[in-house]
Amino acid sequence: MKCSKCNREAVIFVRYNGTHLCREHFLGSVRKRVFAEFHRQVHLGGGERIAVAVSGGKDSTLCLYMLDEIVGPMRDVELRAVMIDEGIEGYRNEGVPLVRQLCSGLGIDLEIVSMREMLGITMDQIAASARDESSCTYCGVFRRRLLNAASRDMGADFLATGLNLDDTAQGIVMNLFRGDVEKLARMGPHNNTQSGLVPRLQPLRKIPEKESHLFCILEGIEFHDSVCPYAEEAVRNIYREVIARIEDDCPGTRYAILSSYDAIRNALQKSYPPVELRQCGCGEPAVGDKCKACQLLDKIRG
Repeated sequence: MKCSKCNREAVIFVRYNGTHLCREHFLGSVRKRVFAEFHRQVHLGGGERIAVAVSGGKDSTLCLYMLDEIVGPMRDVELRAVMIDEGIEGYRNEGVPLVRQLCSGLGIDLEIVSMREMLGITMDQIAASARDESSCTYCGVFRRRLLNAASRDMGADFLATGLNLDDTAQGIVMNLFRGDVEKLARMGPHNNTQSGLVPRLQPLRKIPEKESHLFCILEGIEFHDSVCPYAEEAVRNIYREVIARIEDDCPGTRYAILSSYDAIRNALQKSYPPVELRQCGCGEPAVGDKCKACQLLDKIRG
């Protein structure tokens, strides 16, 4: 098939808008959406430091790559990369060399934070233990704590993540179906700053996972493509499968979910304003006396 915008050969058929795109127009389309979303979320004046959460996977790798394109020409704005080593044998260690190589090539400092060193436990140990929650629950909470602490300690003004359109749509529907409207109101990107919490940026929230994957392939960006051995435990898988089936029948569903959420987001935030945070004994902000990470650590050790 020929590109809908020129006479070159198409590399993708975009079902949600009915266009065929060649390599150049596809890459340009992704860049345009990421650039626009980044500038919609944050207005930089110079002197800012942005931490980027990287794992070696396609989305976080693309996020760092694109932010380097956006921020690189800006004066006095610095990018730093943060990677969490969860202690998953044979999985995370495959992504570390790729992240090091990318950061070295872009001239970006990389900090690798070990879950074993910071929390005294690894995800392999948690997965092998008796517990009520899934491994993914522990991993998500612990990763958020370590990313926030590392970003704050390095003096970052923002923490950017590689959350894509699929992830975002799943999060919206999951919180809605669970009746957790307060958590729905707190979803990123964050426009409010709370003491101890580094605001999140999500430059890829309008990029489908498939397009993130193809962009990396076409641009020759190396990434780690293995699946976490504990991923099958995630409750999110249910929502991923349901939304994917609806998207197949009704292309554009993911964008419609995101658009609907953005339309009511301000109203949600007015109804559920940020709660006043305390400080947990570990130094992290918490809603109660203990942060969620410390609560889970007590459970797994108790």
